[in-house]
Amino acid sequence: MADTSPSKLAKELLAILDRDKGRLQRIDNYIRGEHDDPYMPPQADDEYRMLAKRAVSNWMPLLIGTPAQALYVDGFRPGGSDEGLPSAQSSKSPAWSHWQRSRMDARQAAVYRGALGFGHSFVLTEKTKKGVISKGLSAKRTAALYEDPANDDDPYAALTVTAWPKGETPGKARLFDRRLEYAVTFKSLSDLDSVRIGGKKTHGSTECPVTRFAAQVDLDGRTIGVVEPMMPLQNRINQTIFDLLVAQTYTSHEVRYATGMAPPLQMEWVDENGNVTTDPELAVDSRPKLDAAGNPVPAQINHNARRFLFAEDPDVKFGSLPAGPITPLIESVDMSIRHWAAISQTPPHHMLGQIANLSAEALLAAETSLARKIAEFQSLFGESWERVFRIAAEMEGDVAGTEDFHGEVDWRDMESRSLAQAADALGKLADQLGIPKRGLWKRVPGVTQSEFEDWEQMAEEDDSTGLLANALIRATPSTSSSPAALDREAVAA
Repeated sequence: MADTSPSKLAKELLAILDRDKGRLQRIDNYIRGEHDDPYMPPQADDEYRMLAKRAVSNWMPLLIGTPAQALYVDGFRPGGSDEGLPSAQSSKSPAWSHWQRSRMDARQAAVYRGALGFGHSFVLTEKTKKGVISKGLSAKRTAALYEDPANDDDPYAALTVTAWPKGETPGKARLFDRRLEYAVTFKSLSDLDSVRIGGKKTHGSTECPVTRFAAQVDLDGRTIGVVEPMMPLQNRINQTIFDLLVAQTYTSHEVRYATGMAPPLQMEWVDENGNVTTDPELAVDSRPKLDAAGNPVPAQINHNARRFLFAEDPDVKFGSLPAGPITPLIESVDMSIRHWAAISQTPPHHMLGQIANLSAEALLAAETSLARKIAEFQSLFGESWERVFRIAAEMEGDVAGTEDFHGEVDWRDMESRSLAQAADALGKLADQLGIPKRGLWKRVPGVTQSEFEDWEQMAEEDDSTGLLANALIRATPSTSSSPAALDREAVAA
């Protein structure tokens, strides 16, 4: 790093946003369904263009939503033991209080969707009047600088745009380094000479408080999402569906024809001076109506399946042209969708809706590729969340949490299983393998941290009640040693 002055950093980060603006905007367009038009002839009319507009089948939201809906942080277990094993998580821990204060139960999905769509998103951790909170930042507004983009977790500077320039009003941005936050103004992303640095203040951390969430990072530091690699295949699907719509509109029906018959013409009345009139009382004759080029205008024929075709001339012939097949185009669409499923690691039945007569083993095999993809995202995003928790702990003055590199994020099990199957599997783990039953409670489908803590409290209360009952039983003398029994034994003697 030659020059790390705030002005230099701001200009470099704004230049990155300007460089990536076109690429990220194109990705955003595809996510929102604004795709490249299918190929059509240069002389295409309005009907062709309408079919091209209807041919767009936007699969991008499914590509993002399928893994994003399986990503849900359900808890954070701080590392506390000497062996480095995570300690038990608690819904009242400082880390989880920061999570709830930031309302990340609902807002975490936007972070994942941004990272999956654009390749990366960001989370900013900052002090507010309500305490330390974290919030997501868009890749279209935020950029960060790393000494080693492929391996570094913490950037040495980051900038996020809070307001874009409008007319004479300059844009505003926030610049963060490892100690301070700066206010930045600029007239446009390309006008770096207009960058001005305003006030500054400490942000409360010894690291840049902006954390990157990357869906995939290669060894050159490039982040790649799930949308950009699939754009060519999305265009291919759109083109195939456009061809299908054209064939369906123009060739999928029988075409009736007639030869040897002149079509009826539109007629107009003329008066005695040869002028066109609409008053039948002034009309003395009629003549064919002409268009702008001087050609007769054919009259519209009300023809449908309930009407007969007839002609006065015996030489007139009627016939029909057969409909063109559209089955090959439908099969081509199906093949393209299967290619999409294979390349994107999305189960085919998620896209085609064909799940009839599939066994449980077949469904599991189809979901395996997606499960591996989700596990990779959980590993990448989990490391980013752990850094967010460490920065929040430092801002709150929690020394132990700041140095906690053994903590782990708990991901909710979003796999669809019946409660009966889970109960049977967990029971076998406890009985056959001897795993403690309490250790399996977290694996019950849908259980939350609050429910888990309630179960623990109820179990402890039941245990204490049982221990008290056992103690009372042991302390109570048996009936065989009562005085009446002793007297009976003496008389018998």
